Amino acid sequence: MSRAVCFLACLGLLLGFSVSGASAQEKKEVGVRWFGHSFFLITSSSGTRIAIDPHAITEYGSPMIAPDIALITHPHNDHNRTEVFSNADSKDLKVYQGVVAKGKRDDWAKIDETYKGVKIRTVGLYHDLEEGKKRGKNSAFVIEVDGLKFCHLGDLGHELDEEQVKAIGPIDVLMIPVGGIYTINGEEAKKVVKALKPRLFILPMHYATKVYTEVLGPDEFLEGQKNVRKLDGQLLSIPLDLKAEAPTIVMLEWK
Repeated sequence: MSRAVCFLACLGLLLGFSVSGASAQEKKEVGVRWFGHSFFLITSSSGTRIAIDPHAITEYGSPMIAPDIALITHPHNDHNRTEVFSNADSKDLKVYQGVVAKGKRDDWAKIDETYKGVKIRTVGLYHDLEEGKKRGKNSAFVIEVDGLKFCHLGDLGHELDEEQVKAIGPIDVLMIPVGGIYTINGEEAKKVVKALKPRLFILPMHYATKVYTEVLGPDEFLEGQKNVRKLDGQLLSIPLDLKAEAPTIVMLEWK
């Protein structure tokens, strides 16, 4: 390993993340890549790929990925575009819908199962403050990969009550909307983070960027926050044995 790569690897560990390629053979890691909006790809240490809330927003480009699992928190067209996957028609792609049609209305899908070593379950939430009357139902996905627990809150539109917090349970990494208008805003997101207490990382999502301005930016959520790291790339690599005294807010670049 070169001195430069070694330095970057050490720096990354000090900041709570690792640099892609710096020590891949020495440490087992889970990778989290952000494609803008609420679209993430989690990759296990063995290579299993879990995509969450894929979109087809042209400003963010068209990532060519072939996941093993796709999770859709709710059926809105900026969260459910599985056709963007290069293996969209493959029988090997397992798609989980967090909200499904039941007669003339949508309802939560109660999911609690394991597929390819990944534990997946849903927690029913709402897209608004009116118990779904305005924008419908929304599901949080709790995903356990290599012993790390991730929670993706989809288009959460309200603060969480005690029962919902208990249902989600302890988590290591939280993916949370912060851009307001269609979801909770920055101040409300702070309260949700405080309630859920993620152990390692907080990944803001569903906020305005330089190329996409349909929602508000992340400034309200970031204001007053101390432990913030802004990465130049899309990828956060998480060592399986990572310890942290407090969670880090990681701002990932979509490009």
